[in-house]
Amino acid sequence: MSNLVKLTSSSIQILHTREPRRLEFRIVSLLPNAVTQSNKTGRIRLIEGGNVHQGRKFLAYNGEIGGSVQSLDNAPVSIELGSIVSETQFDRVMAEAQQLEEPIIIVWMASWCRKCIYLKPKLEKLAAEYFPRIRFFHIDVNNVSHKLVVRAGVTKMPTIQLWKDGKKQGEVIGGHKAHLVVNEIREMIESEDSL
Repeated sequence: MSNLVKLTSSSIQILHTREPRRLEFRIVSLLPNAVTQSNKTGRIRLIEGGNVHQGRKFLAYNGEIGGSVQSLDNAPVSIELGSIVSETQFDRVMAEAQQLEEPIIIVWMASWCRKCIYLKPKLEKLAAEYFPRIRFFHIDVNNVSHKLVVRAGVTKMPTIQLWKDGKKQGEVIGGHKAHLVVNEIREMIESEDSL
């Protein structure tokens, strides 16, 4: 059940000499496996003829059959990190990533950790840059078993780990400035790509 919102914007008239175009948005949530379902997060993605356009700013959608979306900017926005709340779910995510031969990023955080809270929106932007090649997940250490935290080798928060083939390939401890942490994560991802 998705809500359909139709908007006609007067600002679009300024951009086009033609009549204003209708923008159609279906409000849906982004799930880790990119399945479209009803909204829980308030995020909006544009759906055109069955194609989901995500991580871009859109100029207009003409609403006609065979219409097209014109992109203003291909820069990514942000993607909500997938949530892992149990050891069973962690194992399932790992198995799925291993089967698809895809790396994943796991962000270990805590609700009481200020640096984690500050870093999360920056990681959501980073997740958009690497979507769909790499999926990003977060785990609140207060909501999972201590056994899982120990198994992953997490000792500090935030800890960002790169996993591939069911094995930890790299790790960044995010105890310093957010932009430096993001750069370290990029370097970790790029070095994994070169292997």
